[in-house]
Amino acid sequence: MLDSLNGAVESGLLYALMALGVYITFRILDFPDLTVDGSFTSGGAIAAIMLTNGFSPVLSCAAAFVGGAAAGACTGLLHTKGKINGLLSGILMMIALHSINMRILDKPNVSLIGADTVFSWAIFNQSIYINLLVLLVTILVVKLLLDVFLHTDLGMALRATGDNSRMIRSLGANTDNTVILGVSLSNGLVALSGALIAQQSGFADISMGIGMIVIGLASVIIGEAIFGARTVFLATLAAVLGSIVYRIVVALALRVDWLETSDLKLITAVIVIVALVLPALQRTLKQKSFAKRRTAELIASVTHHNSGGDR
Repeated sequence: MLDSLNGAVESGLLYALMALGVYITFRILDFPDLTVDGSFTSGGAIAAIMLTNGFSPVLSCAAAFVGGAAAGACTGLLHTKGKINGLLSGILMMIALHSINMRILDKPNVSLIGADTVFSWAIFNQSIYINLLVLLVTILVVKLLLDVFLHTDLGMALRATGDNSRMIRSLGANTDNTVILGVSLSNGLVALSGALIAQQSGFADISMGIGMIVIGLASVIIGEAIFGARTVFLATLAAVLGSIVYRIVVALALRVDWLETSDLKLITAVIVIVALVLPALQRTLKQKSFAKRRTAELIASVTHHNSGGDR
């Protein structure tokens, strides 16, 4: 039980980079980017091919980030310059990336057994708790760097583009550039997550990115529902913690006897549905409770006024 929870936390930390990427497009830019399913695989494919050809793990991860950012830039260009609907732009790029990823891998999957990866470094061969600590520090550094960027002038313009693009355009900002930048940064983080997952699992597969957008959304939504998102710092922290919570929930769900590994996508869908429905249900209940309380106060006030008038 403890081993499965430790594994879930480790996976949650690795997928947290993808959750941060999805947060940028889903929450900051309000952009429905489905490129994620393709760019995640691109990151794993680029890293796998470079590692099997003797390149260092750090350089492989950097190349994966650049490859994902390039895919995101293409999606952004299709939307901003090609005037294609944002959702359709992501779908088109996701389809194109499937063929591109197949070209990169040259076969359905590539094994990393025997290749030097970040997880074969000495620091990762001490204990699972050292692994978790190193991963946690690494993810928090990336999260803090993202926080710092989002508080710069360019980052503020990026956030303003998602909030009110017309207003930011009236102030002289080029929203096309900020959208392209945001989608590029998002998919770069997603591809970096894919590169690390490939190194952790020991292989890169052409289908490893299927459903990643749903997992990313689940992480962001669960994190916001549990931890809140009042500030940028809390929102990015919620995305990281939401990724960990999601993986723990999945690990616990798969321990149920009548559930199988093939039910993972169904479990993910159910988690997202619950995470979306519960906040809306809570708001509805609060509104009804407030309306009843106000009605009772008005009735009491009218009753008191009438009884005072009768005297």
